[in-house]
Amino acid sequence: MKVLIVDDHLMLRKGVLSVLSNTDLEVVGEASNGQEALELVPKLKPDLVLMDINMPVMDGVEATRRLKQMYPDLKVVILTVSEIDKDLFEAIKAGADGYLLKNLGPEELISSLRAAISGEAPISSVMAAKMLKEFRQPRATT
Repeated sequence: MKVLIVDDHLMLRKGVLSVLSNTDLEVVGEASNGQEALELVPKLKPDLVLMDINMPVMDGVEATRRLKQMYPDLKVVILTVSEIDKDLFEAIKAGADGYLLKNLGPEELISSLRAAISGEAPISSVMAAKMLKEFRQPRATT
């Protein structure tokens, strides 16, 4: 399974590369922003893009939106520090297949990426709780 890592922090990209190095998840490339990801996906043909949200040039939400329009079967999993509700919901609306926080451990990252490739929707538990809260709020009737 081929993975493209998209994050503006080199240290993070190299860390993820190291975590995935001895697994069935092959890192086929790295990008430092969403625009670079759009350019690399057709060349590298990854199965999954691991995408940060806050990046220069083009953020991860916009890149996800464009990638999912062009490649609907491509899996895009957000990996971010953002616990902001708006970021979560915008990423999901853009087509993200998962939303993970950067504080997860190596094994959880690996299993989450495998789950996404298998059609599951990995979401960090803190963010899943925010989703449940949003959906449980009573709706105003008009």
